[in-house]
Amino acid sequence: PALLRAARRYPWPTNVLLYAALFSAGDALQQRLRGGPADWQQTRRVATVAVTFHANFNYVWLRLLERALPGRAPRTVLAKVLCDQAIGGPVAVSAFYAGMSILQEKDDIFLDLKQKFWNTYKSGLMYWPFAQLTNFGLVPVHWRTAYTGLCAFLWATFLCFSQQSGDGTFQSAFAFLHVKEASVLERPPEK
Repeated sequence: PALLRAARRYPWPTNVLLYAALFSAGDALQQRLRGGPADWQQTRRVATVAVTFHANFNYVWLRLLERALPGRAPRTVLAKVLCDQAIGGPVAVSAFYAGMSILQEKDDIFLDLKQKFWNTYKSGLMYWPFAQLTNFGLVPVHWRTAYTGLCAFLWATFLCFSQQSGDGTFQSAFAFLHVKEASVLERPPEK
């Protein structure tokens, strides 16, 4: 009940903080799946991009879509999903790769974006339309950013993996997980 009251009374900070926390948790999960030590500086960079851009962008963007295309009629929901994928998706992917490169102080802040954008965008087209159909069709407006953050938890896990060592395709993430699973299965039993 307290979170529900906060979301209604203070929708912007509640949604932004929930989104940023979930997005950051996605980075922490991908680090855990890698099996190495936690890189809290990396998670802090992800949180910075999430709180300074992604969460705020989604908060404003989702309300703009609702204002431009009000309602939950099937045609309206499909129009929102199409707009989200044609405009929102490319903006969000670009901001993530460029923002992370800036925070990592890379010489060419657009290199990751140039190398991984299309693969990441195409991967997103296999995930986000389904998430946003549910969002626009069922979720109340004041919870949409938080719901997007919940979906972004899984997406951020993939996106942070891609930014660190993948090529922006689900195939590279699944191949990594498959190799990791095989190495766990091949370990000799502990004595």
